[in-house]
Amino acid sequence: MKRSLAILISMSMCWGMVHAAAQKVQPPETVEKLAWLTGCWQVDGAEPGSGEQWSTAAGGTILGASRTVKGGKTTAFEFVQIRLTVPGQLAYIVQPSGAAPVEFNLLRQEKPNEFIFANLDNDFPSRIIYRHVSDRIVHASIVGTLKGKLTTMNFPMSRIRCDAHAGERSR
Repeated sequence: MKRSLAILISMSMCWGMVHAAAQKVQPPETVEKLAWLTGCWQVDGAEPGSGEQWSTAAGGTILGASRTVKGGKTTAFEFVQIRLTVPGQLAYIVQPSGAAPVEFNLLRQEKPNEFIFANLDNDFPSRIIYRHVSDRIVHASIVGTLKGKLTTMNFPMSRIRCDAHAGERSR
């Protein structure tokens, strides 16, 4: 009887530890969490053609491209991939204007609609933030040290049709 009771108590303790461990495990990160980026975005207040275009999530990756237009000419561009770099680690990998790629890991997700990627070894930007306001509005920000000062650059964007002419909004 004592042996049966000891086994029962032991099994109960093990179940409690397994159950507690199971509650602490976070669900795996997936790029699908950022599927709302899919499509084309015009930077509000910027010259037509300035914005971002994002692919659908496939193969564990979302691909993006951005362009900045000033004076009717492309002055900057970026290629981006959002993907898992190691199990459970979502990363934003950006290649600005043909330079070497820079990786920013998901630092935290403030809300279901806001993602903060960080690379604290990179002066500017050291953080990239995307906030999904609505189906038609996204706010992106880059934050870091620029010329010795903490600097934030904001990029409010509105959804446009991907086949729209520069400056034409989505309906």
